[in-house]
Amino acid sequence: MKRFLPVALLASVISLSMNACAQGGDKGSKPSPAASTKETISSGATITINYSQPALKGRTIGKDVEPKDGQVWRAGANEATTFQVDKDVKIEGQTLPAGKYAFFTINKGDEWTLIFNKTWDTWGAYDYEKNKQNDALQVKVKAAKDAQSVERLTYLIDKSGKVTLQWGTLRVPFSVM
Repeated sequence: MKRFLPVALLASVISLSMNACAQGGDKGSKPSPAASTKETISSGATITINYSQPALKGRTIGKDVEPKDGQVWRAGANEATTFQVDKDVKIEGQTLPAGKYAFFTINKGDEWTLIFNKTWDTWGAYDYEKNKQNDALQVKVKAAKDAQSVERLTYLIDKSGKVTLQWGTLRVPFSVM
């Protein structure tokens, strides 16, 4: 009995240590890590975009990886990308009330549809069809190509209110005032 107790304790400690290491090691190794960007633009509104950053890993946008032509995309990975403004703003000249929105896109080549949906707490774009009646705004914008490629999806916001989704050589800019 005296020999059994130390062996059982040692086995328990080893098991707990292995479990703790396995849980801790997973946090930094997400394939599409969480990211956020925030800026107070010249109009005084603060824009916050929370998203997950997929990587190209040699894949081609529209062929091997989203966004695919004509399909609703969560504009990131994992949970739907969120777009939040603390004041009413105009996006490409159309009003978007202050609030937090799921941000989706539809890629149609050079023309993209940007969708701001009130149902922001959702996984991906899988439930978009049943929630599309909650769209607060849809606007169309022109996409562009850049000579320089970006491996991970990135959002940029400048003080003037220009917001840019960039990934690979794809650039989808839009204005927020």
